[in-house]
Amino acid sequence: MNRNKKSGIIGIIITVIILVILVVFTNSNVNQVSFVENIFNVLVMPVQNGFTYLKNKISGNDSYFADMDTLKQENEELKQKNSELEQSLRELEIIKAENETLKEYVNLKDKYADYNTIPADVINRDISNYSSTVVINVGTDDGIKEGMTVIADSGLVGHIVSATSNTAKVQTIVDTASAVTSTISTTDDTIVVQGTLDDKTALKATFIPTDAVVLQGDSVETSGIGGIYPKGIHIGTIREVVNTNNITDRYAIVDTAVDFTKLNTVLVITNSVDE
Repeated sequence: MNRNKKSGIIGIIITVIILVILVVFTNSNVNQVSFVENIFNVLVMPVQNGFTYLKNKISGNDSYFADMDTLKQENEELKQKNSELEQSLRELEIIKAENETLKEYVNLKDKYADYNTIPADVINRDISNYSSTVVINVGTDDGIKEGMTVIADSGLVGHIVSATSNTAKVQTIVDTASAVTSTISTTDDTIVVQGTLDDKTALKATFIPTDAVVLQGDSVETSGIGGIYPKGIHIGTIREVVNTNNITDRYAIVDTAVDFTKLNTVLVITNSVDE
């Protein structure tokens, strides 16, 4: 009950204060009105300025989103141009590789102009301890036959051992089953070079004449004896001469001119021009 009385008294007091304020405002002069307006401006203007700032901010966001759309479009255009440039670069690389291959063929043709040849690419290789063969992309349809000599720009590769209509297998000179009758170019002495199990980048030269002077750096080439390889095709260079207790057993290590791990382009000799 007391609480209700207190609430009623407080309500009356508030009502009286409001009425007094209204009377004061009604009887105020111009200066007093101006004072009230100043108070009003102090209280209201920050809020109004806040709304104005917010409006400007929203307008700025509209511009921001418009700029984002433009940047997104430009980014897509740049991605497209980059893709086109990458495609052009790939095409240029392909053309460059083809030109290099053609250059190799031309060099080979010029170097072995005394022979009729067919160019080919290596499409598979099997270089292991027990065998060393490569497969090339020409065959019987191209006139390829077993026994034909295969060469590279740097020298002798091997000979054809089998052929299909569009491929052929080449036994390389580093194959353990290969033996090539050769000569030492500086002395014209005849030797035989064979593939070994130990080193697929070198050959073992045996049957060296006892009176032959064999030196490190001597060049080895085909002798033309044996009916497979034409005479004068470079095979490699003597790396080392190994002397034994019996001079008839001495041998030499010959580094091959051809790097068979990087062999990509070859020529198949079909026959000499004079034939």
